[in-house]
Amino acid sequence: MLQRGDTIGLVTLGSPILNQTTINIGIQTLRNLGFHVVLGRHVFSYDGIVAAPADQRAADLMDMFTNPSINMILATRGGTGIQSIFPYLDFGVISRNPKIISGYSDMTVLLNIIYQFSNLLTFHSLMVGDFRPNTPAYNFDQFFEATSTITSPRIIENPPNIALRSLVPGNVTGPIIGGNLTSLVNTLGTPYEIDTRGKILVIEETDAPSNTIYRYLLQLLMSGKFDDCLGIVIGQCTNCLVSYGTTFDDLINALLVPLGKPMIANLATGHGYYKTTIPIGATVRLNATEPSLTVLEATVQLENPNV
Repeated sequence: MLQRGDTIGLVTLGSPILNQTTINIGIQTLRNLGFHVVLGRHVFSYDGIVAAPADQRAADLMDMFTNPSINMILATRGGTGIQSIFPYLDFGVISRNPKIISGYSDMTVLLNIIYQFSNLLTFHSLMVGDFRPNTPAYNFDQFFEATSTITSPRIIENPPNIALRSLVPGNVTGPIIGGNLTSLVNTLGTPYEIDTRGKILVIEETDAPSNTIYRYLLQLLMSGKFDDCLGIVIGQCTNCLVSYGTTFDDLINALLVPLGKPMIANLATGHGYYKTTIPIGATVRLNATEPSLTVLEATVQLENPNV
């Protein structure tokens, strides 16, 4: 359980940092909140498309997991290349050294893989750049409720001005997984393919035209990922462009609604201004009739400060 005075380790696992000022503001905000901050060796490294070679970025992450003084691992950003560190990770060591870990965007793949391979809950939530003075209070409230309390059951609520929408009524209960659509599709056909069997699947996207989203949804459909899941939660498509007069919502209605899976839409998650916190791997109840999304278990533990 994350508390004031705990130590947060920062890692850059994908693309390099292009704006150090944003990261420095995040570091100072974390310190102002009462946390200590430790930087991975390659937080500010630059190696073309990625921050550093894959083995070095992986070593940074493993160092954070094995360092007993680190309570939470926080991504500086997502970006290209996070999957390249997977062959260098020791999921057994990660399982034996549980830590809170948070991020979104391309961090989606790591969050889900740690859950699949190490059986640890992870958090589709804030990154370092989201810790700034003008961050909406909603984002912080969601984050700290999930990482700093043992409250359960707990309803994942949207901001008051953003209503959840029911697309297909029904009620299902199971572990929640998913995140960024592009990142999920990139796991297909690899040893780290997303496992949706018996899960509630969340998808969100950013800066993608509808024709690209169409391709990605078809790929998940044809690979059986929507057949395998129990229910579907549609997040926001932030800054997504309309192609051929077809919107993101049009695609969801045409491709996913006919599946008949319990489904809600418009969850404030991922790349939008408002960011809820989704505990990847936690058991949740999806009520797609009312609609609501309820976490049924504590997502951190009181007795172990490293969880």
